[in-house]
Amino acid sequence: MRPYPPIAEHGLIGDLQTCALVSSEGVLNWFCSPRFDAPSVFAGLLDHGRGGYFAISAGAPAAPDAGEPVREEAVVTRQLYLADTAILITRFLTPEGVGEVVDFMPVAEQHTPTDRHQVVRYIRVVRGSVRFSLECRPRFDYGRAPHELLLDGRTARFDGPGVSAHLQAVDTIALEADGQDVRATVTLAAGENAAVLLTVCDAGSPAPPPLGTADAVRQFMEVHRFWHEWISRCSYRGRWQQMVNRAAITLKLLTYAPTGAPVAAATMGLPEQEGGERNWDYRYTWVRDASLSVRAMRDLGFTHEADGFRRWLQQRLRAGAAPNGEPLQIMYRVDGDPYLTEEVLGHLEGWRGSSPVRAGNGAAGQLQLDIYGEAVFALAQAGQTSDVVGYDAWMHSAGVLDWLCDTWDRPDEGIWETRGGQKDFTYSRLMCWVAFDRGIRQAVANARPADLNRWTAVRDAIMEQIMTRGWSPERQAFVQHYGSTVLDASLLMMPLVGFIAPKDPRWLSTLDAMDAELVSDSLVYRYDPEASPDGLRGTEGTFSLCSFLYVYALARAGRLEQARYAFDKMLTYANHIGLFAEEIGPTGEQLGNFPQAFTHLALITAALALDAELDRSMGRGPGA
Repeated sequence: MRPYPPIAEHGLIGDLQTCALVSSEGVLNWFCSPRFDAPSVFAGLLDHGRGGYFAISAGAPAAPDAGEPVREEAVVTRQLYLADTAILITRFLTPEGVGEVVDFMPVAEQHTPTDRHQVVRYIRVVRGSVRFSLECRPRFDYGRAPHELLLDGRTARFDGPGVSAHLQAVDTIALEADGQDVRATVTLAAGENAAVLLTVCDAGSPAPPPLGTADAVRQFMEVHRFWHEWISRCSYRGRWQQMVNRAAITLKLLTYAPTGAPVAAATMGLPEQEGGERNWDYRYTWVRDASLSVRAMRDLGFTHEADGFRRWLQQRLRAGAAPNGEPLQIMYRVDGDPYLTEEVLGHLEGWRGSSPVRAGNGAAGQLQLDIYGEAVFALAQAGQTSDVVGYDAWMHSAGVLDWLCDTWDRPDEGIWETRGGQKDFTYSRLMCWVAFDRGIRQAVANARPADLNRWTAVRDAIMEQIMTRGWSPERQAFVQHYGSTVLDASLLMMPLVGFIAPKDPRWLSTLDAMDAELVSDSLVYRYDPEASPDGLRGTEGTFSLCSFLYVYALARAGRLEQARYAFDKMLTYANHIGLFAEEIGPTGEQLGNFPQAFTHLALITAALALDAELDRSMGRGPGA
């Protein structure tokens, strides 16, 4: 077992309230319960020694000849998803046989918050015989809380402060105490199987019923059916069906079903540079990321998910001013709680020594004016019959736009949440323009009361300001912030939101400038930190969100050969099961929190745009 496998060497499973990561070696080393943003039960990904893990591996030391040292068997692993599901298979190929560990989380009461979450680990052998080893070493509260083991044959209970983890094994597996943890071994022949069930719940909750292999098989079939039925609603039938389906399933897995709020990523503390300090907690709902996911899910036909987030967003608007005094803050917990106090977990060494490890997010109180554009952008995509465009909901949205008329022209921290001071960021102004543009359209389309004259005047003033102060005659490009010549890939959103035509000369010139400075073999950097210091040490890789937005911009600009190359090249950087982290490092490794929702929604957006433009060029699509 490698203590710190590459970030990309993991698969994601979940039950739509929380999730877990399983490495390609069968090690479950990230799991929080009862929600995405709860303290961890296993966090070996951030500290192998202190964080805890639940490993099921195959193979055993080979018997040595007399006088020879013990040598390890050669075990090759392969990991894959069952097609169009969130069921993860880790396959072990040993000299004696082929075995599999099938991991999934049952999706039970997905819309009702619950303290009880389960991970099923189903073990089977398909050829020969395989010896499996099991280690379960929970470490509650990010490894800060001790626990006590109660072991009774094939059932173990780990009791921590206010929480219990129950481990149940079928008859063929006998659990053994290893201090306050457990371990076991079992050898299975072809056609034989076994299973273990981990249930995490509040302390004092009823123990789960006894587990049989038939129960595990039944749960497997229910989860298999759930995911196939869900993905059957996807309307996409394009060239990249498999990747788009996987991206959609990933976005679904990262959405907290009881409220409809998606989190930005499954993890916290994974670095943008190995050994660096750019390590943040992404287990929260960013208004920006979630709002843009509405379009991606809606375009795939998942209107229920899109409406779910819009209702969550309307609840934030109805709640009144956030703690920072603004109508909205940039991120919340999945239940809408605005308090995300950041703390450093100094006892965790971080993935491969990347510290500090932070829980909570101190950027929550930052001023980022772009969120109002993304929020209105999401709300404006609701159909006329949706409850989010009802009178009361509309009046809250209109009130925010009235407020924004007086407050849009301020420096802020910008989309990238830099800690280098406030500036007049062009992207923030762009999205304020979007707020008024979409608000005007929605008011007219749905016959809602609005101060249209004032909104229109402000919208036009913002456009004029961007076209004069956000445009650099020297660079012949739109720039990151007023008075600078720094390029910023966030402005790839300009044609997507309709601020500028995708073939406008100013936009094509900006695209050329980005291509020359921010693009490296189709991969796109957010900006140049040396040209625009962001207040943090270290460097970062290319930003996968921006790489997919670049594909979108190229496709809409008619540069189809370049767009298709960039898209196909970007897909080669996915991990072995089609997942992406936040960034791609200098040697092609995935970096940052994993998997990241923003990247997967941008993949969907790029695929749909590129498909449409390719069809149009062949005389097959709308407008051909």
